[in-house]
Amino acid sequence: MAIGERIRFIRNLRGMTQKYLGIMAGLPERTADIRMAQYEAGTRTPKEDLTKALAHALDVSPDALTVPDIDTYIGLMHTLFALEDIYGLTIEKRDGEIIMRIDPFKSREARNLLDELPSWCEMREKYRKGEISKDDYDKWRYNYPKYDTSGHWVKVPSKELSDAMVDAFKDKLD
Repeated sequence: MAIGERIRFIRNLRGMTQKYLGIMAGLPERTADIRMAQYEAGTRTPKEDLTKALAHALDVSPDALTVPDIDTYIGLMHTLFALEDIYGLTIEKRDGEIIMRIDPFKSREARNLLDELPSWCEMREKYRKGEISKDDYDKWRYNYPKYDTSGHWVKVPSKELSDAMVDAFKDKLD
């Protein structure tokens, strides 16, 4: 799905008008609805800073807006081929069913992805069983990994702190 379609989809999910979203993202009130219509139609593409502002206004991760183009099955097939190249996605037939899986030996990225999938499975299962609402599930998905409670996400120090620590201890590193 193109970025404009993702913006429209999530904006509608939130019950916002184009004008309101545009204003919340910092666009001038006079042109907010026109600009948002252009972004959603795909005639304009928001720059990175505006994408971040739109994501903030929509209460989602910017990554939720910039997913690959999966509007057609051909586009989706090419996305799956890219996942095969990058993450070792494999496809096979087992007991008459098509199965997709990640090859953990393909790359470090493949192993990292495999580490993330159980938390998605857990949240999807909670939603399926009625333990969480659709809104809770969507909040989790569209902000991933912000609300992930699987415990394997850790905060890392900022680059500034890391650089300062390296400078402070550089004589001890050798």
